[in-house]
Amino acid sequence: MKVRMALTAAEKTGYMKAALRLARKGLGLVSPNPMVGAILVRGGKIIGNGYHRFYGGPHAEVYALEAAREKARGSDLYINLEPCSHFGKTPPCVDALIAAGIRRAFIGMQDPNPLVAGSGIKKLRAAGIAVETGMLEQECRQLNEAFIKYITRKNPFVYLKLAATLDGKIATAEGDSKWITCDASRALVHRLRSEVDAVMVGIGTVIKDDPLLTARLKTGAGENPLRVIVDSRLRMPPGSKLLKTARAVPTIIATTDNSALSRQAALKKIGVEILTTTARKGRVDLGQLMKKLGKRGVSTVLIEGGSELSAAALQAGIVDKVLFFYAPKITGGTHAPAMVGGAGINKISAAIRVRDIRYKRVGDDILVEGYISNKY
Repeated sequence: MKVRMALTAAEKTGYMKAALRLARKGLGLVSPNPMVGAILVRGGKIIGNGYHRFYGGPHAEVYALEAAREKARGSDLYINLEPCSHFGKTPPCVDALIAAGIRRAFIGMQDPNPLVAGSGIKKLRAAGIAVETGMLEQECRQLNEAFIKYITRKNPFVYLKLAATLDGKIATAEGDSKWITCDASRALVHRLRSEVDAVMVGIGTVIKDDPLLTARLKTGAGENPLRVIVDSRLRMPPGSKLLKTARAVPTIIATTDNSALSRQAALKKIGVEILTTTARKGRVDLGQLMKKLGKRGVSTVLIEGGSELSAAALQAGIVDKVLFFYAPKITGGTHAPAMVGGAGINKISAAIRVRDIRYKRVGDDILVEGYISNKY
């Protein structure tokens, strides 16, 4: 009988890549939990796989074990994140893996959750299961970068999205901005909305554009994010689409503790939630706001604000990643608004640095992505 030789490094990497692809299927569905994919391999064949499908539901390992059944004994596990070892909404996955009799575990990265933080790996090894960690760790960390920040800092991972012409204008001098980018870029933004916990704009954008801020996908309605409007003086227009739909789509107005209590009460009556922060130069303290959103389980925020909110967010140091869409158009105009407003920076040497830049073609547009904060 021909015996199957040990798997090559390329084969092992291939299985981990497959686990990562599975994990990504949970994007926008499992927050604030991480995205996890698991694959069980025996004799060079996949005998079971699964991914974390929804928050509060079974973890990836459970689905993989259910698919493999008795074949799981003696198999190898490939998983992008350390199996949990504590009781949460579900029992510890480590116990199920040990009971199933797996032989080895290839784990992409240690779980940064303080409730796990290596204890799952220790428990597997104590049961006699060989464990190898760090396979495709960079890819594993990038996939769950928002979870890593949230679980270690209790603050949401913040994306700043802006769309501009090639000369950096987000509108003409007369304020016209529909539409700068192409259909494909706008479709991508709607998909992004369906994948984050909250989308945030400033009151200036609401007054100018009257946005709905829902996820409208080509395949139908997406999962709508929590809508957050930064409105320091409660200037919210009574007839805005956001207020008209506040009972159907969760909506928060972030204001200062100096804003009129009567106006706050009126907004609450029509289904809006009010979050207050102390005033910082008369405006909402964005750092405080992020902490309050984090306490309510918001792990990702997509800022779609105009130039002033963008400047304030960058100045407050809350932005983790930028997504800048550039359309092949030039408008010019000394008084046309630029992507980032505010007072600006006086010296180039003090400019905000963006690292790990990536470029992507989206229809006729170019998407530039990069990170501002440290890696998580």
